[in-house]
Amino acid sequence: MEQFHINHWAVLVCAVANLALGALWYSPVLFYKSWLHANKFSDDDLKKANPAKTYSLTFILALIISYNLAFFLGDAKTDATWGATAGFLAGFGFSAMIFTIIALFEQRAVKYILINGGFITVYFTLIGWILGAWR
Repeated sequence: MEQFHINHWAVLVCAVANLALGALWYSPVLFYKSWLHANKFSDDDLKKANPAKTYSLTFILALIISYNLAFFLGDAKTDATWGATAGFLAGFGFSAMIFTIIALFEQRAVKYILINGGFITVYFTLIGWILGAWR
């Protein structure tokens, strides 16, 4: 039987990375204004959200995503390069593509698809790299 390994600390860091990358990706430094415009949101719309609920659920879902990818990368031969490659393939090839299909049926703007699909792809690549590097 092959050796199977999951670093639970790495999984936890990957879940936190979702919040950190999201804070940067959707900040004024990167795509905040474009994302607002693509969603037809105003700053006031965002103030109506419940941050405790949103961030708590986001963390739990990111933890599930991170464990899921960790199971796929649990082989002892996994390294940072394979982790990042697998993360990219899962992020771009699966997650961003199904997100794009749904967004097309919702008649969303290309800008919306690129901003969010880009986040998905970068996030999965990042957590794949973390999981592969932190064995």
